[in-house]
Amino acid sequence: MRVIVVGAGVVGLSCAIRLAEAGHRVDVLARDLPLETTSAIAAALWEPYLAAPPERVGPWAEDTRTEFVRLADLEGWGVRMRTGHQLTDAGTRAMYAPVADMPIYLRRLTTRLAELDGTLTRLNLPALPPGADLVVNCSGLGARLLGEDPTVTPVRGQVIVAEQFGLTEFWLDTRAGASPTYVIPREHSVVVGGTSMPGDWSRTPDPASTADILARATALVPEVAGARIRQVRVGLRPARPEVRLERSGHVLHCYGHGGSGMTLSWGCADEVARIVGTG
Repeated sequence: MRVIVVGAGVVGLSCAIRLAEAGHRVDVLARDLPLETTSAIAAALWEPYLAAPPERVGPWAEDTRTEFVRLADLEGWGVRMRTGHQLTDAGTRAMYAPVADMPIYLRRLTTRLAELDGTLTRLNLPALPPGADLVVNCSGLGARLLGEDPTVTPVRGQVIVAEQFGLTEFWLDTRAGASPTYVIPREHSVVVGGTSMPGDWSRTPDPASTADILARATALVPEVAGARIRQVRVGLRPARPEVRLERSGHVLHCYGHGGSGMTLSWGCADEVARIVGTG
């Protein structure tokens, strides 16, 4: 079967790989190449966020975690299992979770797709393309147009990429009423965030948000105050009341993952592959 996957973020690439592994001819079409997507900006700590319904999100997340545990043992994927601390309304709890260095990880996904004879092409689509047995719509916010779905809305996230200052454990503040705050170590950098601004389409970094993020993160990890800032980046999370993963004729929709694209990627890709079957 010839399959076109629309979208080259972490969900689109994961779906494309699983379909290619199942024997399908897979071509990925996307306006934004992987390192230009919101996925490339994500702190990429495995933790469900802004995604529903829980009865589907939970199994997808667990299946994805299982795959990340496997990838963490492989060289060159940019995935590591890390210990960390989560502040909740009930207190602080220890965590042990996958963290992906997204630029490295997205490059490796792209390489894996090519190894399976899949293609990746930049193309700004005005509509879902014809000419395939099946189209898998992983267009994220683009589903407002391509899926004719106005329920998909942006939730603006701003992060700071700082130089690595010796941090090995992550910190995450998820207490109710507070802005999402996290300090996530990578091998050569630390991602510090963040914001959660529904309906905000701006991709321009906001200096006031940067100052607020640094103040909150410094309260968690005092060393953040002295860290050298490399970049301030903004991504638009594709939020929806519920993740849409369903087939409608020759289109299989898989979008609306909110802040959980990395966390749900392999679980959703496995379900997409099960729906489609083998080539």
